[in-house]
Amino acid sequence: MRKSGPITIFTPSFADAHNTNAQNLTVKEVVARLPPELFRVIMIADGIPDSRLLNRPNTQFVNWSQHGNTVRLLAHIAGARPDIYFFPRYGPLDRVFMNVRRCWPVRTALLTYVVMTMEDTATSNLARQSIECAQRVYANSNFVAKSICDRFGVDAEVIHDGVDKRFFFASEKIRQAHSVVLYAGSFQPRKRVELVIEQAARFPSVQFRIAGRGETESWCRERARQHGCTNVTFLGHLSSEKLGEEMRQADIFFFPSILEGHPQVLGQAAACGLPAIAMNCYRPDYVVHGKTGFLAESDAELGTYLDCLIASPSLRSAMSVAALHHVRNFEWDHIALQWSSAFQEMAEAHQKLWWARTQSA
Repeated sequence: MRKSGPITIFTPSFADAHNTNAQNLTVKEVVARLPPELFRVIMIADGIPDSRLLNRPNTQFVNWSQHGNTVRLLAHIAGARPDIYFFPRYGPLDRVFMNVRRCWPVRTALLTYVVMTMEDTATSNLARQSIECAQRVYANSNFVAKSICDRFGVDAEVIHDGVDKRFFFASEKIRQAHSVVLYAGSFQPRKRVELVIEQAARFPSVQFRIAGRGETESWCRERARQHGCTNVTFLGHLSSEKLGEEMRQADIFFFPSILEGHPQVLGQAAACGLPAIAMNCYRPDYVVHGKTGFLAESDAELGTYLDCLIASPSLRSAMSVAALHHVRNFEWDHIALQWSSAFQEMAEAHQKLWWARTQSA
């Protein structure tokens, strides 16, 4: 039984143009490419939505306010009767929605997209519920999918995050007098930005540029002062456009984070032709070890691989070419088609199930 009319999708994601949260960026890129004649989409707006979404027919925005958001959004869901609830987060709205689904039959199917590894110590009850109660579960990397299967016995299909070519692309580099190493991400304990400072202390003739904000920033700034690292520049939070410009001026992307899902910033670096050094513990598909960059098993290896890339412009050049070739696997247009197929298949399957239930009732 095929669904008549457009498939209605609700997502608790923000459509705002200046919202650079990785999960919101993903949803905006997908929705912008969904055919409006096939999909009606309802999103949250806490400001001015992305112009591509504003101009997309069959797109509705629910305004965010200081109070009462859960009740108001639930009312919209009840009125719209969406076919799919896409990409639940772990907030009050998602909790109430999943609790309602457990108590009463709900016509809306739940599609969960997991973007972090499901480790024992990091998995909340709501995250568990979003996986176990979903009609379908998707993961943003092969390693994340494996962690879901290992932890919950649920087979998750993989749809990667793409790279926005409006901002992240390669261009002819203006050669600097010294190599430039770039880190981009938040300042959190798991990101270990202090390791960037330690490497900067080892290479005083190399420029280290750090983009981002967060709780450990003041500590990292103090570490840089203690080490006398005049070669470190703190850039603050950057828009996607500014980050792309920084990446095109850098020579190496250094990302020592120890806990991730599948960080989009590694794909963005590859799209700008940057060889990357990251940790292997979360097996990022954006980096092919030894070809487009290096995946380290230890902190010592992080330093060793950085030594190699700083010392060898020819190796950096070869890895840059390989990275640009590899990142073609993560084109948003192709990935949006995967989502479109997933939504259509899921809506059709759930409608058949719902119809069968109503006939047997």
